[in-house]
Amino acid sequence: MNKKILLPFFIMAAVLTFSSCSKLKPLAGEYIKAEPQPLEAVGGQVPVTINATFPPTWFNKQAVVTITPVLRYQGGEAWGTAYTFQGEKIAGNNQVIPQAAGANVTLKSSFTYKPELKKSELFLTFSAKLKGKAVQLPEIKIGEGVIATSEWADAATATAALAADKFQRIIKEAHDANIMFLIQQAELRSNELNKTEIKDWTNLVKNADIAPNQNVAVEISAYASPDGGLKLNTGLAEKRESNTSSFLAKELKNAKVDVPVDAHYTAQDWEGFKELVSKSNIQDKDLVLRVLSMYTDPEKREQEIKNISATFKTLADEILPQLRRSRLIANIEIIGKSDDEISNLAKSNPGSLTVEEILYAATLTKDTSEKEAIYKKASELYPNDYRTWNNIGLSRFFAGDLTGAEQQFNKATSVNANPESNLNLALIALTKGDKAKAQQLLGSASGVAELSEALGVLYLEQGEYAKAVTSFGAVKSNNAALAQILTKDYSKAQQTLGDVEKSDAVTDYLKAVVAARTNNSAGVISSLKAAIAKDKSLAAEAARDLEFAKYASNSDFASTVK
Repeated sequence: MNKKILLPFFIMAAVLTFSSCSKLKPLAGEYIKAEPQPLEAVGGQVPVTINATFPPTWFNKQAVVTITPVLRYQGGEAWGTAYTFQGEKIAGNNQVIPQAAGANVTLKSSFTYKPELKKSELFLTFSAKLKGKAVQLPEIKIGEGVIATSEWADAATATAALAADKFQRIIKEAHDANIMFLIQQAELRSNELNKTEIKDWTNLVKNADIAPNQNVAVEISAYASPDGGLKLNTGLAEKRESNTSSFLAKELKNAKVDVPVDAHYTAQDWEGFKELVSKSNIQDKDLVLRVLSMYTDPEKREQEIKNISATFKTLADEILPQLRRSRLIANIEIIGKSDDEISNLAKSNPGSLTVEEILYAATLTKDTSEKEAIYKKASELYPNDYRTWNNIGLSRFFAGDLTGAEQQFNKATSVNANPESNLNLALIALTKGDKAKAQQLLGSASGVAELSEALGVLYLEQGEYAKAVTSFGAVKSNNAALAQILTKDYSKAQQTLGDVEKSDAVTDYLKAVVAARTNNSAGVISSLKAAIAKDKSLAAEAARDLEFAKYASNSDFASTVK
């Protein structure tokens, strides 16, 4: 065959072969899948997992392709993580895609959430080079919209911590005095009866009896030491109690004091013996204590202890004499001011109240302005008590003045580091989106009753919904219900929302979300109407919320959110 005739055919074949191997075709949408659909905000981020397939023969051996997801919304766009892949003949460190076999790849990315992303479109963009030259590949739309239900988490509605007062209406005090006896004797000795300790105790009882805000009762408890046998000690202790009772009756009569007296005796004071031995430094202390724990029979105990001959002498000299006594106890109840007295003084003469009384006074009113005024007066009178500053901050927090609240909480910690203010500052940090600081502060809030709820909010905002549910426990709040919604426990969420004490527009909105997720169209409409009646801005919110996307064509829904 003529070579001139064949040459054009060889050239054409070469061109066709080169052309088919040198181009990158657009990647069809059927090879790409993004999850979840629609996207969902989790812990302040919008994560996406993209599974892509490079079909056989698609990826040229001399190609480099960078794939980047981008989320576009009105007024801007957010770029995700870029992934670069290369052909088999490219020298580089990127993942190699075999031309003949192709490959499946997974691209994980995340976008920082902001409200504009609710109405957005997710695209996959391509930047490609073939033999060093740029190749244009069209982007592919792979998703639309973001569900942002998790963003209803609100630390500002969580229960902040009150630094509580320690006010007690009745303060109980016990004052002791001891009359000591010689071994195996029950006679009262003048040197014991004339002790300053006894005279001071008698005067204490007299003054308490006279005081209009005090009640007093007297107790006599006579003892014998646990040596000498049970029969001997029983008689001895009984006689000591009798003599002490006679003496005290005369003393109270002379002082014109009429108070109830309860007298009793203990034959062998083993409990007192054990306590004194435990606090002592005597030799073989542990051995003596072990004998007490091993034997319950008094005679056996006494015998075993006496067998420790060297130690028993020390016990006889140092411990046993302290147990031969009659113990006089004055049980005094100091009755504090009534609620009315405290409330009136808080207004007329707050300086006459103790710090505990004035802090308690604030709890007696439901008027938030009056409550805050009392705390402010408390801070003027007792500036070195952190509770006064914390509780002013609490009033500001409940009023929605988070800046003012933060200032007061910081003042409280500057006066004295305390767990209540740390918890409250953690809630403030969460309202600012500073989860790391909040977590640190909550680590220093142990022992505060509200800690579990605050941790629940933290977990909620971190996207750890199961932990949030556990931490909230039995709390009935919008935040607790939101955690249950996000763990798909809709029955529990509905129950929690129904039990929220101070139901608001968000409570009703979350009820609508539960209804939408459980295909309750009537519940969606009724709950949204209730929410919008309390907050008109929620109409526009519901209109663009993908939670209600399937109701867009519902005429009742449309009229509700218009």
